Amino acid sequence: MIRILIILLVGYLAYRLVRGWLGDRKTTGRMNGKQAGRIDDLMVKDPQCGAYFARRQGVALKSGRDEMLFCSPECREKYLAAHAKPGE
Repeated sequence: MIRILIILLVGYLAYRLVRGWLGDRKTTGRMNGKQAGRIDDLMVKDPQCGAYFARRQGVALKSGRDEMLFCSPECREKYLAAHAKPGE
């Protein structure tokens, strides 16, 4: 009886080893339901507070040709207040 259990255990371990080497063909190249290697969004750093956030969620501030992105309207306002020119 013990001999049969040992053979079954070794067979199962061999199955898991081979399956690990070959991989599951259905999920290869996918991660969390999305295609692996595909960039969903870029992370940018807020120039005021230093927090990182997704680019598409940023609050924009255009100054001439440049565009700055902030994590929130509050950070954008703090940046504007800190960098305001005297007399404005």
